[in-house]
Amino acid sequence: MVIKKDGRREPFDRWKLKSGLLKAVEKRPVSLDQVDALIDDIERKLFNSTEHEVPTGAIGEAVMDKLKTLDEVAYVRFASVYRQFKDLNEFMSELKVMLS
Repeated sequence: MVIKKDGRREPFDRWKLKSGLLKAVEKRPVSLDQVDALIDDIERKLFNSTEHEVPTGAIGEAVMDKLKTLDEVAYVRFASVYRQFKDLNEFMSELKVMLS
């Protein structure tokens, strides 16, 4: 089960994760096989975990960790939606962290 930000619980949905990733990697040199491998890795870690419920934040952070090494532009795209930057300063702070 996945614990949403508002406290709701719902089953893990591979397609939701893939949909978000496909938007992030759109027009980037990332193949569908790479996206599927990334999701497979995250899914494997989730299902092998002793936890029965995982917060969406843990899944989002795992995706960002993997995207950072796979494609930096896709990482920034995913982070901007996932972290819901409120203004340009927050966005720039994230970029500075990534660049250092």
